[in-house]
Amino acid sequence: MDMVKMGSFLAELRKEHKLTQAELGEKLGVTNKTVSRWETGNYMPPVEMLEELSSMYGLTINELLSGKKLSTEEYKEMAESNIRDTLNTSAFGLKEKQEFFKKKWRKEHISTIVACTVTWIVLLAALKIQGAETYLCGTIGGLLAVLYYVVLNNRMMAYVENLIYGGRWNEYKGK
Repeated sequence: MDMVKMGSFLAELRKEHKLTQAELGEKLGVTNKTVSRWETGNYMPPVEMLEELSSMYGLTINELLSGKKLSTEEYKEMAESNIRDTLNTSAFGLKEKQEFFKKKWRKEHISTIVACTVTWIVLLAALKIQGAETYLCGTIGGLLAVLYYVVLNNRMMAYVENLIYGGRWNEYKGK
């Protein structure tokens, strides 16, 4: 798939419909900068936007991806090629998405992580001050550390999965 060709085609269609990039962006709920990136071939519009553009211009998504209006004979051939190319040129793989949102979650929850760590240290210090045996401090400290890790990791993974599989990925990808 030739993203520059597709972008030029999108620009041509927009102009045929007498729209500026800002007007098209407003209709689609994106910025004119995003429309510009699509039209220069720097970014590919997400599926939701391709559906909107397809409906707006009266063309198929396959034609948008091909960068031209297709005859019946060309349609099937280009469909297979476009699907293959789209999957291969996906901006982010699953692992990259997961790492992106894990990092984001850690940044947003740094105070929670610090609070759990401080609480853990204070508890161990209090146990030691009270004269608890070393093995008891180690056992309680270890169990508490595992509990914090499991709870925080599960909260982080629920957040990540919600964003990736809950349909919110495109909100982040388009920015």
